[in-house]
This record gives sequence, C-alpha cells and structure tokens, in this order.
Amino acid sequence: MSRSDPPGAGLDGAGPLAPGGLLDVLAIAAAVLDAQGRIVFWSPQAEDLFGYTAEEALGRPAAKLLVDDQEFERVLTLFARVMAGEGPYVGTFPVRHKDGHRLLTEFRNVRLQDEHGRVYALGLASDRETVRRVERDLALSERLVSHSPVGLAVLDTDLRYVLVNPALERIDGLPAEEHLGRRAGEMLPFLDTDAVESVMRRVLADGIPLVNRRSVGYPPSDPETEHAWRASYFRLEDLSGRVIGLAVSVLDVTEQHQVAIEAAQARSRLALIADASVRVGTTLDLDTTALELADIAVPELADIAAVDVLESVLDIVGVGRGTDAPPGGLAFRALAVKAARPTPAGLAADPVGEPAAYGADRLVTRCVATGRPVLVARVRPEDLPRIARDGQAARLLAEAGLRSYLAVPLIARSEVIGVLDLKRTDTPRPFDHDDVVLASELAARAAVSIDNARWYQSQRHAARALQRHLLPHHPSLRPGLEIASRYRPAGAAVDIGGDWFDVIPLAGDKTALVIGDVMGRGINAAATMGQLRTATRTLADLDLAPDEVLYHLDRITAGLDDTIATCVYAVHDPHLARYCIAGAGHLPPVLIPVDRAPELVNLPTGSPLGVGKGDFRAVIVDFSVGHQLALYTDGLVETRDQDIDARLQVLLNLLGDRPGSPEETCDLLLDSLHNPDEPDDVALLIARARPLAPDTGPERT
Repeated sequence: MSRSDPPGAGLDGAGPLAPGGLLDVLAIAAAVLDAQGRIVFWSPQAEDLFGYTAEEALGRPAAKLLVDDQEFERVLTLFARVMAGEGPYVGTFPVRHKDGHRLLTEFRNVRLQDEHGRVYALGLASDRETVRRVERDLALSERLVSHSPVGLAVLDTDLRYVLVNPALERIDGLPAEEHLGRRAGEMLPFLDTDAVESVMRRVLADGIPLVNRRSVGYPPSDPETEHAWRASYFRLEDLSGRVIGLAVSVLDVTEQHQVAIEAAQARSRLALIADASVRVGTTLDLDTTALELADIAVPELADIAAVDVLESVLDIVGVGRGTDAPPGGLAFRALAVKAARPTPAGLAADPVGEPAAYGADRLVTRCVATGRPVLVARVRPEDLPRIARDGQAARLLAEAGLRSYLAVPLIARSEVIGVLDLKRTDTPRPFDHDDVVLASELAARAAVSIDNARWYQSQRHAARALQRHLLPHHPSLRPGLEIASRYRPAGAAVDIGGDWFDVIPLAGDKTALVIGDVMGRGINAAATMGQLRTATRTLADLDLAPDEVLYHLDRITAGLDDTIATCVYAVHDPHLARYCIAGAGHLPPVLIPVDRAPELVNLPTGSPLGVGKGDFRAVIVDFSVGHQLALYTDGLVETRDQDIDARLQVLLNLLGDRPGSPEETCDLLLDSLHNPDEPDDVALLIARARPLAPDTGPERT
C-alpha cells in the first residue's frame, strides 16, 4: 500500500496486500504471555527472529528463555507494570538468541484481557537494525529520487554517514564505504566542518530545511583549484514523526563558481584602478603617497606589499644616505610596508625609512635593472634567498609560508625610481598574468605621484633651507626688553609660506620688532620674504617712523611682480617706556599689561604692502616694566571652521592667565592654538619690558 492509497485499501474485498509489504520487510515477531509470564503463543516470525521453535518456546517462562541474568529483574519489573495496566512498554531491549548471541530488538508490550477476565501480555518485536534501515529508506524515498545525478547522503542523529549515493562518491572523491559510520567532519576536512555540523544540528533540532547553502574549499582530489558546492539539508522522520536522521543533497557548482570569480575579479580590478586614481597621490608627501599605494594593494591584490625607492632617487630630496650597494647591486629605501595581518613576513620586509642593499642576484634588483615585472607564481624553498634581503629574512618568509611573489617596477617619466613588492602568504591562489597587468597599472599610476612628491619635496627642502637661512638669529635681550620668538612651519604635506619676523637694533637703545606674511607659498614666497626683510632692515637703519617705513615698503613691494604682504612694524623706546606701532593689513598685536586684562592694540589696519595706497598711521602704546607685546601671523589663530573674532578672543583668554616669561608665553600659545594640520606657517614674536640698568644711557650708533 503506498502513502497515496485510501484508508482500508486491501481490506473489505479490495484484495490482499501484495507480498513484500512493510510488515514482511520488518519481520515482526509476535508472542503472548500469560499472567505468570509463560509463553502461550509463538509466531513463525518469532521463531525466525529468536531461533526457538514453537515447541521449544510454548509453556516456558519468557524471561528465563530470552533474557540474560543481569537483565532478569528489570524484565520482571517491566512485565509487572504492563500486567498492572500501567501502560505499554515501548523501547529497545537486548534479547538472548538461541545460539547465545545478544540481539537488540525493538519491543512493544501491551496488556490483553479475554472475555473471562484473564490477563495476558502481547509482545511485538523486530530486529532494531532492520527497523532503522527500513525507516531511513522510507524517509529517503519520500524526498529524493534514486539514481539522482545530485550527490545524496543520509546521516543518522549522530551525524554519521549511513548512505551515500554514487554521485556524492564522485563529488567527494571517496567511495561510499569510506563514508559509512564516519562523521561529516572526518570526511570533509577541507571545509569549515564546525559550521557544516552546526547547520546539520540546527536542521535536526528545528526540522526547517536549509536549501542551497554554499561552501567552498580545496578538496584533496584537486588541491590547486577552489571548488564550490551547494548543499541542501532535510530532517528525516519516521511515520510516527520521530527524528531518525538527516538527508543531504550536494551539487558541484565549481564551473559556475569559477566563472563568477573571474567576473568578480575583473570588476574588482577595474574598481581597484579607479580607487587608486582617487586614493593615491592625495598629497605631495613622499611617505604618504607610498603608503597610499601599499594600502590599495592590500588585501585586494596581495597579503603583504612594500614600496621601495632607490636611494639615488632620494638624494635630490636631501634624505639619501649614500648607502653602499654590492657590485652590480642596488640600494633601496622602504617608504611603506603594509600587511593584511601580523605575520613573520612583515618582519622580513625592510624597515620603513631604513636603507637596504640588494645584490645583483636578487629579484628586486633584476626588476629595477630591467624595468620589467618579475613573477614567481609558486615560491619554492630555493627561491627564498633571491627574494629576501638576507638569510634571516628568508627564514621568516619560510615560516610565514610565502606562496607567491611579484615585483613590478615604479617607472615615472621613463625612469625607474623603485619597485612595488607583493607577496601572498594566506591567499592560496598564486599571482598570474592578470595580476601582473593589474599591479603594473597600479605601479604606473602611483609612480607618477611618487615622482611628483619626490620633486616637490626636493623643492620644499630647498625652500625650507632658504627660509631658515633668511630668518634672524636675534639676541634674547635688548636694552629694556626680553624677547622670545618661534617659527613653526605647516605640516609636511603643505608647501612653506612667507611668514617672517625680525628684531632690529636701532639708535638710542631702541629696538624694532617686525612681523610679516608674504602671500603665496613655496620657494618664491620665501625669496620674496628675504627681499622684504632686507629692505626693512635698510629702512630701519634710517631711523624712520613706523608708518614711513611701511610707506617705503609698500612702494618696494609694488615693484615686485604680483606680490602682496602684510606687516606690523613696532619701535620700542626703553627710555620713554612706549612703543610706536604701525600696521599694513596685518592682525593687531596683543598688549599684555601687568595690571589689567590683555587687549588687542587699537591699530589702524592699513592696506597690505603692494597695494600702493600708503594709508598707514602709527599709534603710541605705553609699555611699562612687566608689560608684554605679542606679534603673530594669521596661522596662529585662523582655522577653517571658526570665526576669526572667536579665535582672537581665545587668544586673549589664554593670555589672561598671566603667562610667565616670553619663552613660556610662546610655548603656551603654540601648544594651545596651533593645529599642525592647518595649512599655514606660524611666526610668533613676544617682548617683555624689563628695567634698564641704572648706568645705561642712550646707545649711540
């Protein structure tokens, strides 16, 4: 009778059941015991199952005939409960076969009563393994089609294989007999077996099928290729709903997986190149640009990336160290190293910022010498000495499990300036031709940015040297003054500005304090600053009033091509205890009296130098002993996200805390106000009035 047959089919004249039905397959044995436990009925199936004929069994106590001594008391207890009407006994029980071996059977014992009130026990039994096999076969037949091209397996509730079809044998590369009785984790070590078994247990627990779960791995039959499978899991239950195991269907989708990988890799390469166009070369800083290239390469292209530049290339930047290379070899400097995770291979890389020499036999040397990529798709132990800088580095690479190596030259303006060094330690797939093309494209784009940063840094280095040469080295003490100054350049990725200050001795113990800012950046701004500083010193020597000095500086600046500058010129007279100050478009100085709050000097702004208006006016500021005057450029207070008035108030609040010496005041202001990330230099000049020596008269010049 099939599951789709109507109830009662085969009965009531419908014809007998066909032979080979479920009861025949199970070979269910039946026996009836009287109230004393003696066998009063014994079926032919019981004879087949237990080995005793009816003549041998009838009239004998069942417990003594079929049960071992150690189980005897338990059987009597169970029999008493059944006969007392406490319910049937259902379960697995060991029975002694006639030939002496122990037989595990599935039992169902129920209480019977005839019309005279006599009580009997009916026992139904079948071999447990037969029952289990039939249950599994029936459950599987309801879900899967036999001889399916899809890999099929049945596992018991302990997740051990009990059935494997030929398709799964081919997929796993192992015969069915090697599966049977073993756990899934033992048979699939190339997968995440903990995750697989976790899924199986979840399906066993909740009965919710899991369909098309994707897994990838490298099977022993083809360890060089990543394979992919889609597996579906179904809980198996018997007709009573008892969980008896798990059915698994597996489909090999490696071909589709490889096609998808290739398509994804193509998209990834295009995205990586597009990303590099945006992320590499965001600044003109050499180290930052190199690190941006390494960040792009890891982990999308390699597990470890290093960007090395020739020492000879760095000589123009002013940081080359003239490292000696062996004959035919080359000297490099690692600008950036990036690893996807901590690994001994990271220790094998050249330390960032340190020079390293490589002989002519090294692959990195060959890459630079030929200007062509060098690929070692599968690294062998004998390849390591040609990749590593020394024996210790080679041992670290071996420990890290270096699988594949690729070096591509950094070529800018037809000159090889360095190399992009790539390694794979965790990624199983070796570098191939497509990776060479991608790495070469990244290197070509980044090389131009690195070369631009190199030349920019060279010019910046020269401008910095010029600016340091032009800035004064003034004495900390002048008659009636204690002076401190600071110059802080903008961040390394920003060109230098034209900020300057000066302290100029004048006749009669007077001192001129000057601070200014030439608009623009770079070496031209530094050179213009030097011209204005020289002109200012020349004019100061004529003992002109501050507004007259600015008037002449304005005319001089106008004669310089497209030059605009701001300036404050202040003359201190220690004998009169005052300052005479004039400004040209510059932020006002701060007066810090000893007896009241700091204040901005009410100074007529005046036009910047170079505009040609000549609208400069000087003011007189009393400057008693202990008073301080702070002159500064806009880089100290200006930011991109705050109003200038608010920043000036912050400056006044800081100075209101009554700072100590001018040196301490300089440090306080720079530490509190200056942000190194702001793209502007800072010049700061602070003077404090001190008593004149008793015998000091006006200085003569």
